[in-house]
Amino acid sequence: MSQSSPLFAPLPRRQTRLVHVGRVGVGSAAPVVVQSMTNTDTADVLGTAMQVAELARAGSEVVRITVNNEDAARAVPHIRDRLLALNIDVPLVGDFHYNGHTLLSRHPACAEALAKLRINPGNVGAGAKRDPQFASIVEIACKYDKPVRIGVNWGSLDQSVLARIMDENASRAEPRDAGAVMREALVVSALESAAKAEELGLAGDRIILSAKVSSVQDLIAVYRDMALRCDYPLHLGLTEAGMGSKGIVASTAALAVLLQEGIGDTIRISLTPEPGGSRTQEVVVAQEILQTMGLRAFTPMVTACPGCGRTTSTFFQELASGIQGYVREQMPQWREQYDGVENMTLAVMGCVVNGPGESKHANIGISLPGTGETPAAPVFVDGVKTVTLRGDNIAAEFKAIVDDYVATRYVRKAG
Repeated sequence: MSQSSPLFAPLPRRQTRLVHVGRVGVGSAAPVVVQSMTNTDTADVLGTAMQVAELARAGSEVVRITVNNEDAARAVPHIRDRLLALNIDVPLVGDFHYNGHTLLSRHPACAEALAKLRINPGNVGAGAKRDPQFASIVEIACKYDKPVRIGVNWGSLDQSVLARIMDENASRAEPRDAGAVMREALVVSALESAAKAEELGLAGDRIILSAKVSSVQDLIAVYRDMALRCDYPLHLGLTEAGMGSKGIVASTAALAVLLQEGIGDTIRISLTPEPGGSRTQEVVVAQEILQTMGLRAFTPMVTACPGCGRTTSTFFQELASGIQGYVREQMPQWREQYDGVENMTLAVMGCVVNGPGESKHANIGISLPGTGETPAAPVFVDGVKTVTLRGDNIAAEFKAIVDDYVATRYVRKAG
C-alpha cells in the first residue's frame, strides 16, 4: 500500500515532561491526545454525562467540563459516577474561572473526582487577590495530586503582565509592534505562572501549558516561542476557531504547521456547532488532522474522487459517504476485536481515469462506472482485482467485502 516518504515526515516531537491525566499520558513519547469540551449545563448531571459519553465514544480521550458555580461543583462527582456506570473511564477536566479557589475549597469531592484542573492566570483574581487565589488552587491540586493546565488566553490576558511587558517594550531602543508585545505577554504569563506553581509545590511533571489566540499566524508564533522556552507539554488549539468550514480550515492551518514541527502534545478543535449539530464534529476533525498527517490512526480513511463531467451520477458520492459512516460506526467494535484495523485504507472512485489506480493503492478499492462507461465496478483488494460488482446491490456487497477483509486480515485480540 502507499506509504508517505520519510523525506516528508513530521519533525520529531519536542522532548517534554510526561504528565499523567488519569489514565492518559500527555507529552514525552506519548501520542498526541485528542480532547474536547461539553457545552451542557454541568449542573445537569444526566445531560452532561450523556454528552461526555458521546464525546468519549467518538474518540475524545480527555473531556473538559465547565465548573462555574456551586451546583456545577456538586454535580461533578455524580457525573463521574454516571460515566463509570456506563463503563466510560474518560478523564474529566474541570474548567475554572474567577471562583475556582472557592469552589474547590468548598467541594473537595469535586476536586477528587476530576482528573485535571484548568486555570486561567488572567482571571484567577485581580490585584492583591490574584496570588493567594492562584496559590489556593495550586495547593488543592497538590493535595489531591491533580495535574494542572495553565491556560492563558489573549481574550483574558493578565493585565498586570501585559502592562509590565508594554513598559519594558517602551524602554527599548527599537520597540516591537503591538502584536509582538501581546504574544510576548502570553508566553510570559504562562511561563511565570508555571514557575510560581512549582514554587508552591506542584511538580513540574504535573503542569501542561497553553496560550490560545484566534489568529492562525499568532498561534503559530506564540507556540514556536513557547516551545523554545520550556519543556512542559503544550495543549494546542485556536481559542475560537469558528463555525463550519472556517473553523475547520483555520484549526487545520494552524495546528498542522505546529504538529509538523514537532510542537504539540494534546489538541482541541474549538468549533462552534451548527444549529442542532453534534458536538462530536470537533473530535472527528481533530482525529482527521492527526491521521491525515500520519501522526496517529483512529479509523479507516476513505479516499474518494471529487467528481467531474465524467461522473454525473451521484452514486459514487453516496457510496463514499455511506462507507465512511459505516466504518466509523463499526470502529468501536472492531477496535475491541482486532489489532491494527484503524490503519485500513479504502477508496471509492467514480470513473476509469484514476479509479483503478487509486483503488489498487488502497487496501480495498472500488472503481465505479462513470457516465457512459460499462456498468461494472471492479473491486481491488491489496492491489489485486478480486471481483466485479454489478446491479443494485453494490453498496451492501462492498460493505460485506470490507467486513470480510477485517475479519480475515487483522489479528483477533485475545479474550
